[in-house]
Amino acid sequence: MPHALWTPNFDDLKAQFDFAIAEDIGDGDHSALSSIPADHRGKAQLIIKEAGVFAGGALATYLFKYLDNTATVEQFIEDGALVEKGTVALFVEGNTIKLLQSERLVLNYLQRLSGIATRTYSYAEKIKHTSCTVIDTRKTTPGLRLLEKWAVALGGGGNHRMGLYDMVMLKDNHVDFAGGIKAAVARTKAYLAQTNRTLAIEVETRNLQEVKEALQAGVDRIMLDNFTVSATKEAVEYIAGRTEVESSGGITRHTLVPYAECGVDYISVGALTHHIKGLDMSLKAL
Repeated sequence: MPHALWTPNFDDLKAQFDFAIAEDIGDGDHSALSSIPADHRGKAQLIIKEAGVFAGGALATYLFKYLDNTATVEQFIEDGALVEKGTVALFVEGNTIKLLQSERLVLNYLQRLSGIATRTYSYAEKIKHTSCTVIDTRKTTPGLRLLEKWAVALGGGGNHRMGLYDMVMLKDNHVDFAGGIKAAVARTKAYLAQTNRTLAIEVETRNLQEVKEALQAGVDRIMLDNFTVSATKEAVEYIAGRTEVESSGGITRHTLVPYAECGVDYISVGALTHHIKGLDMSLKAL
């Protein structure tokens, strides 16, 4: 089972965590405050309730300790591992009120991230016999992009650009507003030189003629947007390894394999991070 080659720096996400905590606790967790002594300590276990890919254990450890610096966590399942129903992923011990306040926060993150990793795994497994990598898009939950892309990597997928800042992607609107692929790429290269930036350039194409124009313009990757399988084969044969090729646009688990077998390097799938069903799990007292 492949694992992510990177883990987010959770300290960079403190603002998001603080917002999520404040959103839930407000002026106090009155259920816990009213029924549990302030100095009470408790233990709990995180139980996986359906088969899938576990993602977010490192985040859970961080969050338990973020809310309670006296907490200790013992993680049994590696992030990115396949899990079965009934698996105990981790134990946590700490101030009981803090544990109760952490419960939903941790579960909300881990259920979603594990759902993303599980879906990604189901895609990646279908094309492992090819050299193609399934990759994510920018169709992520605002504020959670770093975590959701981490989950994709944990599921065996690849990451596309993180945002608008770390790669140039000239989509159809850019091309049309700029007056064509040649003009859009030329202006982009001039801009990168003027601003002393080194960014890969990808161009979205709608037909073989645009593929030819993008190749002539000299780009790092060509996206074949909403191409049929036969048109994809033709484009890949024309490009002949001279630049990276990505397929995109409405590709599902059912159509993934024939596109991958065309010889494209990447298939981008927005569904890896949206319309996700969380992986069921619960935190239970010991």
